[in-house]
Amino acid sequence: MKTAAHLKSGQDAEDRALAALEQQGLRLMQRNYRCPLGELDLVMEDADAVVVVEVRYRRASGFGGAAETVGFSKQRKLLLAAQHLLQHDAQLRRRPLRFDVFAITEQRNGVAVTEWIKDAFRA
Repeated sequence: MKTAAHLKSGQDAEDRALAALEQQGLRLMQRNYRCPLGELDLVMEDADAVVVVEVRYRRASGFGGAAETVGFSKQRKLLLAAQHLLQHDAQLRRRPLRFDVFAITEQRNGVAVTEWIKDAFRA
């Protein structure tokens, strides 16, 4: 999806991702869950699944798009933070867990390209 609007911050990117995901029927459970092991940008519900959404934003794609920045190290941090969340909420532990990436990359012409990668990686 392409949209023409410059984002000013990571917060703007999260707002845009949240609005797009809610339009697709997901429901926000928690935003910016923080623990000693890391942070989860968005924790959402999609049918019976708990969805951890990592929102990535890049102003330019010269060195690759935003989605490419979710490497092994970042995935590990997300897994650890998600484990912490599940350890502290017995109801969530009983549900399927999915990791999505919502990437926004601005192009030189000012158009922002968004990409929602469902089930981007697995535990």
